[in-house]
Amino acid sequence: MGWAKITHPFHPQRGQRFAILRTRRVSGVDTLILRSEGQGPNSVPREWTDQADPSPYAGLEESELAFDFCRLLELAELLDAMKAAHQELDK
Repeated sequence: MGWAKITHPFHPQRGQRFAILRTRRVSGVDTLILRSEGQGPNSVPREWTDQADPSPYAGLEESELAFDFCRLLELAELLDAMKAAHQELDK
């Protein structure tokens, strides 16, 4: 099925390439089962490898956005709702 290189910055095997034995979906997450010499199969989320979907920001001149505007709006709405609920409890 090919090879996958672990790219997650905090994974202990970052930078190493492994043969892909199979793929499966675990709790809604695409997962690769990799052959790890001497340790048996290793299960890793596909997003943690070079097999991940390309970033939507790839190819842009600017660096990847630090914040997603829509998510910030959702957060502001949540905080407003929490503040209103807290004020209702104080009455």
